[in-house]
Amino acid sequence: MSRVYNFSAGPAVLPEEVLREAAEEMMDYRGSGMSVMEMSHRSKVYDTIIKEAESDLRELMNIPDNYKVLFLQGGASQQFAMIPMNLMKNKKAAYIVTGQWAKKAWKEAQIYGDAVAVASSEDKTFSYIPDCSDLDIPEDADYVYICENNTIYGTKYKELPNTKGHILVADVSSCFLSEPVDVTKYGIIYGGVQKNIGPAGVVIVIIREDLITEDTLPGTPTMLKYKTHADADSLYNTPPAYGIYVCGKVFKWLKKMGGLSVMKERNEEKAKILYDFLDESKLFKGTVVKEDRSLMNVPFVTGSDELDAKFVAEAKAAGFENLKGHRSVGGMRASIYNAMPKEGVEKLVAFMREFEKNNA
Repeated sequence: MSRVYNFSAGPAVLPEEVLREAAEEMMDYRGSGMSVMEMSHRSKVYDTIIKEAESDLRELMNIPDNYKVLFLQGGASQQFAMIPMNLMKNKKAAYIVTGQWAKKAWKEAQIYGDAVAVASSEDKTFSYIPDCSDLDIPEDADYVYICENNTIYGTKYKELPNTKGHILVADVSSCFLSEPVDVTKYGIIYGGVQKNIGPAGVVIVIIREDLITEDTLPGTPTMLKYKTHADADSLYNTPPAYGIYVCGKVFKWLKKMGGLSVMKERNEEKAKILYDFLDESKLFKGTVVKEDRSLMNVPFVTGSDELDAKFVAEAKAAGFENLKGHRSVGGMRASIYNAMPKEGVEKLVAFMREFEKNNA
């Protein structure tokens, strides 16, 4: 059975090299006589695995010493509550709503305080990023929240919002490690790993130490306090041990590839192949304004639901999986994360060209 080209938005394609390595170590991790799935998270062997993963991630992202790296569970969606519980000291926060996940985070924050939408792109089906250079941010807002890359709609902030001195919190789930990032611009930068880093079940939170306090909202469960996990080096309870091990392998793969600036070049090159075709095609068209296009998630349509469905079915038969758009928007979407090889995108474009010729 040969592997397909997997354009899924998440869980998503992983580097084959990493999968092969994990397969080789499945029964016996480096002479331990057991699988990483079976070993105690308190063992010396596992301690090395999680510490190395953290140190490689720090190196890749150039994370300063005054930021903690936490490997947590509950996916990005659990952070929607954890962030206000830990950060909403004045019970006020500003949200920029650029897609379904930002909207869900904003709605969740309303449970805990006054969450204000200071900008939104919902008026045009989230097909652009609003101008965030001079937002009306409440003076006493505890933080400004963004979803930096919108998986469903295919938009990406090319410039971070002007937060006017407020803490910036960003969900980077679908652009995590796709390009270099200046961590110091954020109070919290976090993401679920199942899109660009590893298997589902791990969320990585990079948080500035001054934001980790005992002073959380009353009733915040122990497990939802950043301090609980920071004090225990992500080992307060059993972590998603195997998922973290695979993430660690992906970090090593990224380092071997040359780091995040090399990944950015590769990702720009791959995205250009697909966007250039969409821009010249008579049948397919991209749904995002040019300047806000994501390098990771590329949504497109034919303009006909029937043709969209036909395309998805024929693409699947040809070995291109998971091209159907999110159920909330329809159409198609190609997610071309770090591990998607350039040839996968080239072959997809060749297939689209052929399909256009036959369905003109």
